[in-house]
Amino acid sequence: MNLNITGHHLDVTPAIREYIHTKMTRVLRHFDHVIDTQVILSLEPLKHRAELTLHIRGKDIHCEASEDNLYAAIDLLIDKVDRKVLQHKSRTQNHHHLAVKRQIFETA
Repeated sequence: MNLNITGHHLDVTPAIREYIHTKMTRVLRHFDHVIDTQVILSLEPLKHRAELTLHIRGKDIHCEASEDNLYAAIDLLIDKVDRKVLQHKSRTQNHHHLAVKRQIFETA
């Protein structure tokens, strides 16, 4: 997985980079087919904003969060991404349907 972290009006320190990397392990624990991840951290007046675009096979997942604290914005962002990844995983692995030969007997 490629993890790109950029800052807009903000310097990305090694501590912030390590914090994002450790939080992303939570997402990768649920779904490990991630190709590329782009994280953009920005500082707006009195708000810290975090955006994440997760490129997986067949889909891009985009989330954004803003808070007063940068670490709180990152936590909120990871929570949103984790929910969306689990939702995507359940959609792709939903095989709870009846076989064709079983449908004929149950409808008759």
